[in-house]
Amino acid sequence: MEFFRIKKDIPFMRHALVFNIISLATFVLAVFFLATKGLHLSIEFTGGTLIEVSYQQSADLDKIRKKLEADGFTDTQVINFGSSRDVLIRVPIKAGETAKVSENVKASLDAIGDTPEIKRVEFVGPQVGKELAEDGALALLLVIIGIVIYLAFRFEWRFAISAIIANLHDVIIILGFFAFFQWEFSLPVLAAVLAVLGYSVNESVVVFDRVRETFKKQRGMTTPEIIDHAITRTISRTIITHGSTQMMVVSMLIFGGPALHYFAVALTIGILFGIYSSVLVASPLLMWLGVSREHFVKAKKEKAEGVTEDGACV
Repeated sequence: MEFFRIKKDIPFMRHALVFNIISLATFVLAVFFLATKGLHLSIEFTGGTLIEVSYQQSADLDKIRKKLEADGFTDTQVINFGSSRDVLIRVPIKAGETAKVSENVKASLDAIGDTPEIKRVEFVGPQVGKELAEDGALALLLVIIGIVIYLAFRFEWRFAISAIIANLHDVIIILGFFAFFQWEFSLPVLAAVLAVLGYSVNESVVVFDRVRETFKKQRGMTTPEIIDHAITRTISRTIITHGSTQMMVVSMLIFGGPALHYFAVALTIGILFGIYSSVLVASPLLMWLGVSREHFVKAKKEKAEGVTEDGACV
């Protein structure tokens, strides 16, 4: 399916060096912010208390946040859970107050009025949070290894290296944004990062597949020309696919509320940089690694003079 077709190939590879210098600068900045500021981890990773309360009518979340902050509960999350009457409160760990957190929160809520009913209280210890962080990092590592193996088998090792560098570029930049703005990094955000990794790989595979196909069909084109041709021929598909996905993600960003806010933010950044990296990072790397037609088309063996196809002499 295509909305339009560009007849003349766009010379992306002509400006490959400039785009990759920009990518390298962005990547270095992201690493710098991660090293200096670090991620603002949620209580799933650091530990804390989770309290679910229910009101008789719609809860005023802003009033609850202000009251809890005034009572000393800093960095507390207050979001709707299911309906406008159900509220989920996440309170970070405070030294010496672990056992009394739920009681103190209940007292603060009672002071507002419309006494709520506490439905659930859960405590996440620092050790559990550490395990979740380690498991998340392990999941990310396994996904990366799986991608490298898949691309190496489906295409060729040059494609695998190019794609994984481009995809790691996307992941680090997402984390860099969260470190710079100190947005909360939670389990839903980790899920978004893993989703972006797979999403970006899918875009790279589409471009790489067209590159391989063009190498087999076109004999008189150079490697940069073949890559430009492949990218140009997939632009319509890219706009349709990413445009549709981005509309859904923007809807979550606008209407999803606090529970989905940072999940949607991570997906938005990932989709935008995923397109950029597949076209302007992975493809130039593929070219610089020396991919050529000979990697996909086997040269025909010349028959010796006086020998028939079955190997018999005449």
